[in-house]
Amino acid sequence: MSHPDGRAPLAPGGRRWPPQPRALPQRPPPPTQARTGRAAAGIDWLPTLAARGAGRLQHEHLRWRARPQQEARLHLIALDVSGSMLRQGRLAGAKAFAARLIDEATRAGDQVALLVFGGQGVQLLLAPGPARRAAIGRVRPLGSGGGTPLAACLEQAQQLLLAHRRRSGPGPRQLWLLSDGRSLEQAHAPAAADHIVVVDFDDPQHPIGRCADWARRWGAELRQPALPRAPFPPIP
Repeated sequence: MSHPDGRAPLAPGGRRWPPQPRALPQRPPPPTQARTGRAAAGIDWLPTLAARGAGRLQHEHLRWRARPQQEARLHLIALDVSGSMLRQGRLAGAKAFAARLIDEATRAGDQVALLVFGGQGVQLLLAPGPARRAAIGRVRPLGSGGGTPLAACLEQAQQLLLAHRRRSGPGPRQLWLLSDGRSLEQAHAPAAADHIVVVDFDDPQHPIGRCADWARRWGAELRQPALPRAPFPPIP
């Protein structure tokens, strides 16, 4: 039976069935929105052009492939705040160096963590996470005093790096050790670090050479920044 007025037929009881909505065609998400795990989707051009044939390129011709994203690097900074770091502006230079590391990690979209070790033991000042310039404000007021619990610091660094690997999966993890080398402890380098940089704040006129010795034994990179201290990066 036809219905010339175009309305839906009456259902039993005198009610009209609501019209069924038309199914909209499903389109793949654009490259900036599609995700497969931790990968962004990009256009796979060879299959796309094959699907297009000789006609004009249409949205339904697009073929997609996963494009892996670059893993964020973790910079774990171990900052010596023992009493000897007060001499000759060593602590000021080390804090400025740590601040620049945080600033550069922020620019690169990397992650950062900060351990300090001195007379108060080992303290986790910044847990591993995305670098933020605001974290520089945690570095500025640091004081120093007491001994140099190097072995305990490196053991905690190892635990942090292992926990980060379990949580975040594969990705480069770099340890920065900022110290003047005034420790007699026989410490072992964290095996979970992919790369180690020993930043030597020893007295350049009368060095004891322990930072250089650590770098040799650990297969680490050695850096010797110039003193006096460099200025802190600005905090927005």
